[in-house]
Amino acid sequence: MIRDKILVVEDDSGILNYLTTTLIAAGYDVYSADHGKAAIQLASSHCPDLILLDLGLPDMDGVAIISAVRSWTSTPIIVISARDTELDKAGALDLGADDYLSKPFGTVELLARIRTALR
Repeated sequence: MIRDKILVVEDDSGILNYLTTTLIAAGYDVYSADHGKAAIQLASSHCPDLILLDLGLPDMDGVAIISAVRSWTSTPIIVISARDTELDKAGALDLGADDYLSKPFGTVELLARIRTALR
């Protein structure tokens, strides 16, 4: 059976570890990046089936990653961010994100949103 590949882009090591562990346990192959430039490189070289993206990264804003990725692929992007204003959410969705999950979030909801995006 072919497993879906998920690229997790998160600079907080604790959250990155949680997401990676959760996704592997749920049966996904996981790649990770803690910087925007590495995320763009991994997205282009590994062709993930889905991208989980934090907006607050040390080297670039996540919305720039959305724009860059959207220039060559329609891979689903789920934003996971502490930015929870309506403008932040609308901005990311308007740029091409497929879904937006505010931190903190639950595992059940996260996995349900991933399944929905991968359909």
